[in-house]
Amino acid sequence: MLSQENHLLRRKLGLLALLSMVVANMIGAGIFTSSGLIMAQLRNPYLLIILWIFGGFIALCGALVYSELGAAMPEAGGEYVFLSRLYHPLPGFLSGWISFVVGFSAPIAASAIGFSEYLVQGIPSEWPVSQVLSQPFFLKAIAVAVILLFTLVHIRGIESSARWQNFLTILKVILIAGLILGGFIWGKGSWEHFSMELSTEVGPGWRSIGLSLVWIMFAYSGWNAATYLGSEAFRPQKNIPRSLIFGTLIVVLLYLSLNTLFIYAIPPDNFQGEVTVGATAVIHLFGSSAKYILSILIAFALFSSISAFIVLGPRVYYAMAKEGYFFRFAARVSPKYHVPVRSVILQSSVSVVMVLTGTFDQILTFMGFALGIFPMIAVLGVFRLRRLKQSDYRHPGYPFVPVFYTLAALCILVLTAIERPFESFVAITVILIGIPAFFLFRRKRI
Repeated sequence: MLSQENHLLRRKLGLLALLSMVVANMIGAGIFTSSGLIMAQLRNPYLLIILWIFGGFIALCGALVYSELGAAMPEAGGEYVFLSRLYHPLPGFLSGWISFVVGFSAPIAASAIGFSEYLVQGIPSEWPVSQVLSQPFFLKAIAVAVILLFTLVHIRGIESSARWQNFLTILKVILIAGLILGGFIWGKGSWEHFSMELSTEVGPGWRSIGLSLVWIMFAYSGWNAATYLGSEAFRPQKNIPRSLIFGTLIVVLLYLSLNTLFIYAIPPDNFQGEVTVGATAVIHLFGSSAKYILSILIAFALFSSISAFIVLGPRVYYAMAKEGYFFRFAARVSPKYHVPVRSVILQSSVSVVMVLTGTFDQILTFMGFALGIFPMIAVLGVFRLRRLKQSDYRHPGYPFVPVFYTLAALCILVLTAIERPFESFVAITVILIGIPAFFLFRRKRI
């Protein structure tokens, strides 16, 4: 049986708010930094675009399946709810355990520090304030301040959160679209870059293609964001599927346009291995002084993502605690604002600690493997959902779509384990540590 709708969280989020969460959660700094590393692996501009299309198709397949899961189980918690209802509370708990340990808190910390660094880079170096703010103490102070800012914003009600998120996401999309159009119209680039031969004659192998796809899928992560807000979605059977599908399509279109712009702007030999590919492209298009514009743009992209993370994560801990599989205080909802305030504060506190200690970067590397496991298992759950006849909304492409997504996700996990065995081992270890934690919470629950 599916659980009844929780009466403490109110259904106030319409399509625009859910769509904003998906787009904001997907677009971060990754798109502005990963393509140079991918080009070094592929050494072929056309193959680069093809893989970004392929990665976008994988993300869209995941969004299609999750649209059916989210419509059938419109509750707070995302994978935690899907896995708990369709399989057993243990895999649901483990997905929530990973979300708590690193799935949201660490990305908030990483994005906050990234925001502070890009914000300072957007200030001309000759300005005295730039020298002051670039000190490690002030960078971390800015990161902590932005976390606290959004914590205060998002504990004052989901309607207030939605207004802020809608504004930030719309502005982010406008800025990125403006960069794309301005680059093609006024920028100094060349379409000949697509046909230029690179300096090496060695073609990419399957391992290079696989590793590139791992990075691409990391940039596409977040397509499932709306399902974490199922209990607060208005008309969830319609708005959750629409937000997942349209949000993913918007990001795929922006990512393909940006990568086309990068190739148009930068000669292939200069493209390879360039970590700051976004800044390099802007400099080639508009001149060296334009790098400050891109720094501010990336800072703003991270600013919007931090806001979305702070909204989404606490809904997972709230859902776990409500059923007795997490600390009880995390299930308490403010009677005034109808928000799981204590879950929000808990997550922000962990993120602040990560910012101050600076240990989050290793955690993110370790957990990239673990975070790919549970969506794959959740996607497979759609077959059980159909057998139980608990789904009124049915996604198109069944059963091809879930089978394709599962096979693609499995291949990516295998390639990740081959390329990064230590990090993958640590990730699996952390998941296994969650098993005794589950039984401890269950014993207290009884």
